[in-house]
Amino acid sequence: MRTVRRLLYRDIVASVGFVALAFLALFYFIDFVETLGELGPKGRTALDAAWSAALEIPGHLYELMPIAVLIGTIYSLARLAQSSEYTILRTGGLGPGRALALLAGLGVAFSALTLFVGDYVAPRAEREAVLFKARMSGGMRVGGAGAWLKERRLTSAGERSFSISIGGASGRGAMTDVRIFEFDEDGRLLVRVEAREAQVSEDGTWLLQAAEETRWPRARAAGQPPVELRRHEQLQWPSTLTQSVVAAAVLPLRTMSTLELWRYSAHLADQEQSAQRYQIQFWKKALYPFACLVMVALALPFAYLHARAGGISLKVFGGIMLGISFVLLNNLAGHIGQLSGWAPWAAAASPSLLFLGLSMAAFTWLVRYR
Repeated sequence: MRTVRRLLYRDIVASVGFVALAFLALFYFIDFVETLGELGPKGRTALDAAWSAALEIPGHLYELMPIAVLIGTIYSLARLAQSSEYTILRTGGLGPGRALALLAGLGVAFSALTLFVGDYVAPRAEREAVLFKARMSGGMRVGGAGAWLKERRLTSAGERSFSISIGGASGRGAMTDVRIFEFDEDGRLLVRVEAREAQVSEDGTWLLQAAEETRWPRARAAGQPPVELRRHEQLQWPSTLTQSVVAAAVLPLRTMSTLELWRYSAHLADQEQSAQRYQIQFWKKALYPFACLVMVALALPFAYLHARAGGISLKVFGGIMLGISFVLLNNLAGHIGQLSGWAPWAAAASPSLLFLGLSMAAFTWLVRYR
């Protein structure tokens, strides 16, 4: 069994590596050309475009890993079946259960690699890519009305609620066009602070640059103006909103790890904000590595197809179509779940469960009737 395991693992890993490398080369070329078109008119060099495209590689590897596993495993097993090597292995005692167990172990290894890339390498590379593009273009704007954060905390004057608007981020990573609105327990506006830039320290204190503070006193003395206006070169604003929460609100979702998605969705739920989108994204990111295990199971029935059922190229083409349909369904399930109010874990797990059921049904039918 050790010899069989070495034979299968070596052949499948080589095929999956080749397919992943081919996909990454294609996507790198597309990103390089696209980035070169964006940076060229602004006086940037080809090296800037090459580095920006290189930072996208870990994210592409994470997204393409299940498809590469599916295509590479199908190619390897179909080639073994066409050359009758897999038939010899079956004659030598490689039953369906043992074959499924062997490929399951390899699928777990691919899942661990996908988890490592998606949770540690890709978010850091994507974040650096976003900041690099912001430095090249002079800043980054948050789409729509900007990013909004909410906070509630008890003060010496009672409970206060805060709404914070962030317009974008500078090339240095600081927040730009920051507006802070403070309300009392009855919902009356007390303070509005506008700042050109803001940075968040590790303890949660915000350092506002060129801040303009407007106050509406609830009780004022005779002759006191109804509105107080103050300007500050620098203003420290204490907050419970940490750097990770602010970054999650400003930066794209792909820059967040699984743990950061969980923390941010919990923060939104605590502040009574809609968190379903981030909860679905959390479950999709948490369950996505296990798609490699599903893809390995989906590729196993191709080893039991007779050579007359089609050549290797036809089977690889079928694997590509299956991979594309899985990606489309995986992306579509999140939107359908959000619109239909599904449980976040159900919306994230439904594509993998569906394809796993199809693979097991096909595998059972081929083993029993073919």
